[in-house]
Formats: sequence, structure tokens, C-alpha cells
Amino acid sequence: MTLIKSISGIRGTIGGKPGETLSPSDIVKFTAAYGTWIIRRGFNPVTSIVVGRDARTTGSMVSGIVISTLQSLGINVTDIGLATTPTVEVAVTGSGSSGGIIITASHNPANWNALKLLNEKGEFLNSFEGNEVLEIAGKEDYLFAVHDKIGKVVRDTTWGEKHLHLIIGNSMVNSEAIEKAGFRIAVDCINSVGGVIVPDLLYKLGVKQVLLLNGIPDGNFAHNPEPLPGNLKEISDMVVREKADLGFVVDPDVDRLAVINEDGSMFGEEYTLVSVADHILARKPGNTVSNMSSSRALRDVTEKHGGIYFTSAVGEINVVEEMKRRNAVIGGEGNGGVIFPEMHYGRDALAGIALFLSLLAERKMKCSELRKSYPDYFMAKTKMELDPSSDIGKILEKVKYHYRDEKIDERDGLRIDTEKGWVQIRRSNTEPIIRIYAEAATLTGAESMAEEVRKIVKKN
Repeated sequence: MTLIKSISGIRGTIGGKPGETLSPSDIVKFTAAYGTWIIRRGFNPVTSIVVGRDARTTGSMVSGIVISTLQSLGINVTDIGLATTPTVEVAVTGSGSSGGIIITASHNPANWNALKLLNEKGEFLNSFEGNEVLEIAGKEDYLFAVHDKIGKVVRDTTWGEKHLHLIIGNSMVNSEAIEKAGFRIAVDCINSVGGVIVPDLLYKLGVKQVLLLNGIPDGNFAHNPEPLPGNLKEISDMVVREKADLGFVVDPDVDRLAVINEDGSMFGEEYTLVSVADHILARKPGNTVSNMSSSRALRDVTEKHGGIYFTSAVGEINVVEEMKRRNAVIGGEGNGGVIFPEMHYGRDALAGIALFLSLLAERKMKCSELRKSYPDYFMAKTKMELDPSSDIGKILEKVKYHYRDEKIDERDGLRIDTEKGWVQIRRSNTEPIIRIYAEAATLTGAESMAEEVRKIVKKN
């Protein structure tokens, strides 16, 4: 049973003792701390917060506690119900609210849930802001409102439609070309909120044939919700069987996008951002940003278009802050997370779908042919359970010493760049694990680098 407090919000398994899991009392505690932090910022004369959730079976319960807690602080709540993470982000700025809470554990299994916390810009809190919230929670430094100052709740389910309107109206989205292409598309929505909004987006873009898999938003996840190749056999088989032009896969809160080629092979989650960036940079040259765990292919595509590529630490807000510093026109994370500032500063699988289809339709290529047009890098991703007694600092020092003659970046765990490629080891923000990512010109080379680091860690 787990409770994790990090830059990615408050996340934990449901059921168990307070303080050890995401229990009702912990939900109250951290929601009250966040609400208090929002009030003290004084962004609006009347404090209001947007609340939305994915379709997890615990979502309704958690949402009820969150909304009641915010009301008890005297905060007005706009409850947008079942909604994607990027839709909540758009709703915060679109409604002029003081902040937002997204109730989702993203790619984590069904027994998890979480509170993702947004500021008035619809962006995740940075580490300094997050620590302020944790400090308030630790001291229980909040004050509940008297009976006649309780916040009001408004139900507004229009934000999904408004979000789609924002995407389709963007000049980089070519609905005419998409409609003309006559795509037949399979979609796996993991039985969460994507089951409602993804088909709606595709039809609005002019797609005539949508084959929906796991589209009932009841939270009964049909497979492990992380959109990785090992979890996607069903959709891959469907693409081939139904002769679809491609397949799309989203995670439970629809901020990550994976693509399946027409032959059932993986386009490559790392290449979602690469391809979308290619589409944007061809029309709007500029700089790009991705996190340090992302493929070098984005660097290559950026330089092809005359831009400069920059990296950030892992975590959406880290990417966003670096994008703002570098005035990047496109950015994101190699896990299929596309951030396009013209729409909003947040990972958005819906925006990714519209931009990817625009590129594919304009190029008039098969999905597999588009993938072959990009430089080939191979990534190996592994993870190791992190024992509570483990000294992560000591582990990193051992790895650093082993690679002492190589180029080392310590902004986020350790990233080691060698002649063969790169390897990174870091503590996860969302699970009690250590992640090890490696990339090289061959899959064998990447797996070898990851295994070498794994062996060093196991000796700890």
C-alpha cells in the first residue's frame, strides 16, 4: 500500500491506514492544504476551483470528498464531471478559475487514485509550490468556513466540447485533409474518459469510420493502463483484422498518446512527439523541449528544421517551464505526451491526435511509412522496486562512480551519455520504483546499457 507526495501530485493506493495510502482522511488533508494555498495566493476576489475526474471506480468517492472539502473552506467549485486531464487544464483558464484538481492516477493501475493540482494558469504546481502545499498539510494549517460562508458548487459538463473546439479551430489542424483521406481508425480508450471524447474528436475532424475498443467509461480497465507495447496486443490485432489505417491508444486521463501502424506494429510512443513536432516545425520553425528520458530523435528533427533542442528534468511542469524559458514552439515527453503552447501548456493526447492525423493526411503516407521517415533509435525501459530502506543517494553515487569518465547530467537522477548512446536512472515521481531508461542505435545496445546499470543497482 502506497502514498506518494511528489511534483506529480498526491498519489496512492486506495484502502488501508491513513498516512500510508490515499485514505479519505488524507484526501481531506491534502485538499484542504491545497485550497488554503490557493486562497492565500489571492488570484481572484472570489476563490473558485475546477474539479474533474477520470472514470476510475473510486473517482466518484474521491471527487465527493474533494468537492465537500473545498466547499468547507469557503471555495466555490465548478464540477466538470468525467473529463480528461487536458480538459480540466483548459477549463481552469477558460473559466478564469483560481486553480484545478484532476482526480486521476493517470497510467497507474485501477487500485490507485490521485489528486493532480493545478494553478490559475491550468498548469501543474512546480516543486516550490508543491512543497508549500505539503508544508500546510503537515502543519494542518487550514481554517474551515463558518456555516454561512460555505462554497457553492456548479455543475458544468460543457468543457469537453469547448476543448475540442479549441483543438479543431487551430491553424495547424487540417480537418479538410483528414476528411479527404478517408481514414479508418481503431481506438483503445481503456474504459475511461477517452471512450467518450476521442470518438467525438475523430468524427468532428471528418473521420468516417471509428472502431472503438474498451470505450465504456466505467473504470474497469481492460488491461494495464500504461500504453506500452506489452499491453496493446488487443488493439494491434484489431487494427490488422479490421484493416484499419492506424490505431490510437490513450491512457485513463488522456494526456498520453500511442500510435499503432496499419500492420499492427508500434509506431513507437517516443515518436508520437517526434512526428507532431515535425508537423509543427515545418510551418513554424523554432525550438523544442523534451525531458531527459526522451528520444534523441526529437533533437534530430528539430535541427533538421533549423531549431535548437533543449532538455528538462522529468515531470510535465519541468518541461513547461523549460519551454517558456526557451520560447519553444512544441515540446513534451517521450511517453506520448504532446505539449503545444498555441492550445495550452499541458500534455494533450487529443491535440496529439488532431496534429498527427493532419501530418499523416498531408503526407499521404501509410503510418508505417511515416515512421520509417524518422531516424531510428531504440529505447530500453526497465524498472526496479524501491525498498523503503534504500538509500537512493548512495545508489546514484555508485552508478556515477562507475561512469566517472563519461558525460554525466545530474538534473534528474543521473543521465550518462556515452559514444554508444545514453542511459538514465531516476526515482519515479508516480510509483515506488527506480526507472532505468537507455537509448542506442540498436535495441541490443540499449538493453545492454540498461542491464549494466541494473546490475550496479542490484549490488547495492
